[in-house]
Parts: sequence; structure tokens; C-alpha cells
Amino acid sequence: MKKEIRVIGIDDAPFDKFSEKKVLVVGTIYRGGNYMDGLVSTVCTIDGTDATAKLAAMINRCKFRPQLQAILLDGIAVGGFNVIDIQALNKKTRLPVIVVIRNHPDFYRIFRALTKLRMQAKIKTIGKAGSVHKIGKIHVQFCGTTLGKVKEILEITCTHSLIPEPIRVAHIIASGIKDGESRGGA
Repeated sequence: MKKEIRVIGIDDAPFDKFSEKKVLVVGTIYRGGNYMDGLVSTVCTIDGTDATAKLAAMINRCKFRPQLQAILLDGIAVGGFNVIDIQALNKKTRLPVIVVIRNHPDFYRIFRALTKLRMQAKIKTIGKAGSVHKIGKIHVQFCGTTLGKVKEILEITCTHSLIPEPIRVAHIIASGIKDGESRGGA
């Protein structure tokens, strides 16, 4: 695999679930883990159902779309519980989707919260994402590719931290725009 594989890393901005209805979502386009080539953004509904469609549209209208080789997501949801259907995102963009997770998800707690919030349909969407795989110190879910390719992509893009650089920088930009100053924790 080429060291300058072009990928997009996506993360959402911080938000106040009590006073805001929408969240900024930022995508950074990278060549490998070293060169940022572009930036795209969209807005999704907090705890909504529009993340998959909004992300697909953002990616497909991007001028870098013809060169993109993979989508890297910081978790399987944006804006709280706006769960991304990675199978549908893969189908709509024709790109492999890799969900990067710092710690193994506590599915029992997540599903209990979704049930309490009467969002049971989102449990099925999370289940469609498939198994969680540990790679080094992080975890991933993926579709449209193989575990071997996921490992290669992570090896190329994780240049300055455990998290792929495109996701890390998307986090910095999104939080900097929202709060006027970036914060850690991507």
C-alpha cells in the first residue's frame, strides 16, 4: 500500500446537548498521516438520524473524492447518538469505512441508554457495524475492506498518536472552531 494513501478523517465538534440541536462535523483529507490536503464540513442533528446521509453527501461532493481510498471515523456516532450506518456509508460512497475507538465499547451500557431514550432502532445500526477488533492499543470496526488492510491504513496514518492523524486534526479543527480554542481528547 502506498505511504501517501489519501483518506478522510471525520470527527464532530463539542456540543451542549441541552441547548443545541445541531453539531458541526469536520473531515480532513490527508495523504497518509503526514500531509493535509483539504477540509470539508457538514452539520448533523444531535441525537438525530441524518449522520449517514450527511457524511455521504459531504464526501461525495468533495473535490478529493476521486482519490479517496478510505473513511476514518472517530467512533460510530456524531452528535451524541446520531449513529452512522457504516454499511450504508460504504455503499453510498463506495469507500471502505473504518471506525476508530480508543476503548472497547461497553455495549451493555450503550444499549441500555438507547432503550431508556426510546432509540432502540439505533441498536440495530450499531450491531450492523460488526465485530470490534483490537489493533495495538485501539479498537476498530470496519466494512468494505479486510482486517489486514485496516492494519496497513492505521500503520500509515497513526503518525503522532494512537489515533490516525486525519481524525486527530479533524478533532482539533472542530473543537477550535466551536470553542475558539482546540482541546485534546480525539
